[in-house]
Amino acid sequence: MKPLVSIIMGSTSDLPVMEKAAKLLDEMRIPFEINALSAHRTPEAVENFAKNAADRGLKVIIAGAGMAAALPGVIAANTTLPVIGVPIKGSVLDGVDALYSIIQMPPGIPVATVAINGAMNAAILAVQMLALSDAELMEKFASYKESLKQKIEKANVDLKEVKYDYKTN
Repeated sequence: MKPLVSIIMGSTSDLPVMEKAAKLLDEMRIPFEINALSAHRTPEAVENFAKNAADRGLKVIIAGAGMAAALPGVIAANTTLPVIGVPIKGSVLDGVDALYSIIQMPPGIPVATVAINGAMNAAILAVQMLALSDAELMEKFASYKESLKQKIEKANVDLKEVKYDYKTN
């Protein structure tokens, strides 16, 4: 089974954030891989990965990075595949530096960017992209979205049972 999605992070310290993407892809039964590559410490490996990603059958790349956050942009510069950037909180600037680094790409080198630590949304975007050409996955994803709605509806039922002296509903 060849991976369709690649989850890349600057180091394994990013795994607690990026594993949210892995869990959703696993739930959707989408083959994926996870690797640590650093735009600054292993630039040749990053370039090699990106240039060969499409030939390996990958369809979407999710790249998480903190601080200077060059990884998603370097990957996007070296592939024609869609790249989804996940800014990771971890610096004194609480991830805002990573967000700006990822989102402010030059014309022609876009990186779709999610919220700081938003790896789950990155996986959702990857699923939506893959589902465009996979009716079964589209149906599975529609069920997933329906389950999100049902969780909120159940939460509201449960909240009706919570008692406070001045609560009116």
